[in-house]
Amino acid sequence: MSTAVKLGRLMWTCWKLNLAGAMEFRLSFLLTAGMMLVNNVVWIFFWGLYFNRFPVVNGWSFADVMMMWAVATTGFGLSATLFGNSLRIASLVSSGDLDTFLAQPKPVLPHVLVSRMSVTAIGDFLFGVLVYLRFGDLSLVGALKFAAAALLAMLIYVFFHVLTQSLAFFIGNAEGLGYQFFITFITFSTYPSDIFRGFGKVLLFTALPAGFISYMPIGFLRGFDAPFMAAALTACAVLTAGGSGLFYAGLRRYSSGNRIGARM
Repeated sequence: MSTAVKLGRLMWTCWKLNLAGAMEFRLSFLLTAGMMLVNNVVWIFFWGLYFNRFPVVNGWSFADVMMMWAVATTGFGLSATLFGNSLRIASLVSSGDLDTFLAQPKPVLPHVLVSRMSVTAIGDFLFGVLVYLRFGDLSLVGALKFAAAALLAMLIYVFFHVLTQSLAFFIGNAEGLGYQFFITFITFSTYPSDIFRGFGKVLLFTALPAGFISYMPIGFLRGFDAPFMAAALTACAVLTAGGSGLFYAGLRRYSSGNRIGARM
């Protein structure tokens, strides 16, 4: 059996067990995911009020902003549901809980990422899909483009978090810093990138690449912008390589916490 097949089976098994664990307390699961969905719905109300007074903002319509939210929340929902530990690497490093993964003959980073599921993120995912069904292009081509945009956003979210969380290997306890990066990235990925100018816009497409998610409704869903998509794919590849590289470089510096634990 090839390594890729074995890794796929490991990830699929972890996802099934994570969901089964969440469903053990079904009422809690439904309330947690449901409240996140409701929380996101509130933003539709506020954006609706804004666009009721200003129908177009720098070329963005209400439908464009809704599709921005659809891509961002679906992408984030997938990232935190399927790869929930991407936001907890700093905590695992500082607490020594990484030892459990090092003791097993499985690829460390993929095993770490898929070993946890965020229940609230399921609400984000459902919200994003519902917004797409209401405001998006429901043709086959439109659905495929939305799926591609959401998957690209998912990868950008996952490996940006891996990159920032892996700083814990080098600077010690980085949970607070990682959380600030997370909040900042989420915030800027849910505002139209065209409202920013100058140095702020440069940052959105370089050091804090949230612009590649927030511009997706204009640069890919509404019309295909080849230079933007080439840059987005390049940014995704750089983040994937950079995040993975920094994680494994940090792993060589990691000192065991002598924790005893077990996983499948």
